[in-house]
Amino acid sequence: MKRTFNYIVVALLSSIFLSGCFLPDEQRLENQITYPDQLQAVQSAIEQFQIDTGVLPIYTFDEHTSLYNRYIVDFNQLVPQYLQQPPGTAFENGGVFRYALVNVEDEPEVKVIDLRPQSTIQQYHRRVNDYIRKHTYVPIKEIVDNGLFMLDFEELGFSEEPLVKSPYTDQFLPLLFTNDHEVVIDYRLDLYQMLTEHEHDFEEGEDIRPILVEHSHFVPARSVPYVIDEHGEPVYEMSLRNKNHKKIGL
Repeated sequence: MKRTFNYIVVALLSSIFLSGCFLPDEQRLENQITYPDQLQAVQSAIEQFQIDTGVLPIYTFDEHTSLYNRYIVDFNQLVPQYLQQPPGTAFENGGVFRYALVNVEDEPEVKVIDLRPQSTIQQYHRRVNDYIRKHTYVPIKEIVDNGLFMLDFEELGFSEEPLVKSPYTDQFLPLLFTNDHEVVIDYRLDLYQMLTEHEHDFEEGEDIRPILVEHSHFVPARSVPYVIDEHGEPVYEMSLRNKNHKKIGL
């Protein structure tokens, strides 16, 4: 049974963000802000690289790589001929972002993946794995969609619900668990805000995550598909993930 959106809002407003971050040089403010000029510099370098080589400077991925983690920029292919060095905000240069591409089939566009939630996600995953080793199952609190679960964080040993900060709205978002043992971020609060702030023409059953990409510098890494329900609110739609997983790695 799906929990109503209003209940989620109330619950999250009363929660406290629990997170650390393992990334290098994270205390440097300049490494935590996506500067438009850095994005543009990488964009220009990639466009020239593609003109010269006919391919994109990205890491190799397999069919199981999720959609928004597929096209990660490989700065080794760009430096030093096309860029003097990776941007200071790039993970490769001490920053907290992975640079990634979207719209690769048409007009590749540079976006970033926020890595700051990673330590909280890793801690959550460790707790889940430890629990499975002891009990052989996961402590499911609620089945929110087919193959998608809210876990009992107290059973996992947390005194308060682990949340991660959104790069889109600065709200704090909960974590969910999939039937293939992946920890994902619940972006419904962000999607709800984007849907109310921006015009859109999503069709019934269409994945609405692209609205996050269109109106920000970020891609929703570690996410599952969402659609709009009859009330105009975002809801999970794991059937899109399950149907397209083998084909495009959603």
